[in-house]
Amino acid sequence: MGESAQFVAATQEEIRLDIGSVFRGAIRIALECLLEEQVKEMVGARRYERLGNRRDHLNGTYLRRLLTSMGELEVTVPRTRQSGSPVEVLGRYKRRTEDVDRLLTTAYVQGVSTRDMTKLSEALMGEGVSRSTVSRVTKVLEEKVEALRREPIDKPIPYLYLDATFLDARWARSVENVSALVAYGVDATGHRRLLGVSIGTEESEESWSELLGQLCERGLSGVELVIADEHRGLANAARRHLPEAKRQRCIVHLERNVLTKVPHRLRARVAKQLRSIFDAPSAAEAKRRLGEFASGLGRQVPEALRCLEQGFAAATQFYAFPKEHWVRIRSTNGLERLHGEVKRRIRSVGAFPDRQSALRLVTAVALETTQVWGDRRYLDMSLLKNTSVKEAVA
Repeated sequence: MGESAQFVAATQEEIRLDIGSVFRGAIRIALECLLEEQVKEMVGARRYERLGNRRDHLNGTYLRRLLTSMGELEVTVPRTRQSGSPVEVLGRYKRRTEDVDRLLTTAYVQGVSTRDMTKLSEALMGEGVSRSTVSRVTKVLEEKVEALRREPIDKPIPYLYLDATFLDARWARSVENVSALVAYGVDATGHRRLLGVSIGTEESEESWSELLGQLCERGLSGVELVIADEHRGLANAARRHLPEAKRQRCIVHLERNVLTKVPHRLRARVAKQLRSIFDAPSAAEAKRRLGEFASGLGRQVPEALRCLEQGFAAATQFYAFPKEHWVRIRSTNGLERLHGEVKRRIRSVGAFPDRQSALRLVTAVALETTQVWGDRRYLDMSLLKNTSVKEAVA
């Protein structure tokens, strides 16, 4: 009696590979059918047909490789003597489908470096892509940069936030530290809106003036308060382009500056009193608490006290606006998440090959991070309309 045949179940990996092969075959057949129909239209007759109204003749075929989300395909492409091959189906010179390009762009924005993109594409599609390919694909982000730079600002922006972060990019054959300048605002409906991103050689008056000039050309209007760090170049640029707007110094940055002039053993006590000053229910009470600090603990840290007193007036401009807005208009903390995302992405990139590639990525990350802003109202701006703006502490 012969040996009975034994059934061996296929592994999950074998099943996955078989299914993938079936799908790739189906995609290849569908594409080749589309190519045949397109060539028929170009020639005016089917293969081997003898018609008097024929416009062209077939001229053989060639193999073309195409990377899809299911893996790499080899497609047989027919061509004609006069008109060539039907490029509309696959696209002229294209070696990847659009969904693959979208995948590469999304992965790049999410933090996958060009070096790691080969491993990712091999794992997902069985075929690696080079770093130069990723760089070419991600140039589609140029469209987003241009769209943001040209988008009209059609609503008044009562609150304008300005802040910068720093990154490394190649410039004149060497890696330099450059600044990414970001501007966003709260419009008259109470929604936050990303307004502009630019890359400057440094955080200077010239760089900020260029960004603010672009915003004004696009229709920036109605700015009542500029919230920013204490930077002389930024302040000068804001005075030049927005002379009527008040300027709120970010209290978080001021507190950090003050604490750098305090010994470690006193920092917790000083930080608590700083919070108490800026949490005061009125400008007059904040000034009174500043006086108490100056006559008490401030005597032990005269450098810190001097720094606080010099920045106090600029940091208390928020008291002239509705109380319900104070927490959100007295600092640039709203940009912290955006800067955090940019920094996370920079860690995987290292140094950008040029400033334009840095601008593409920072803009893409900014747009992705801020796309949820339109879903809910950030501030009730009717309170601003109903409140007469008072003079802040002199």
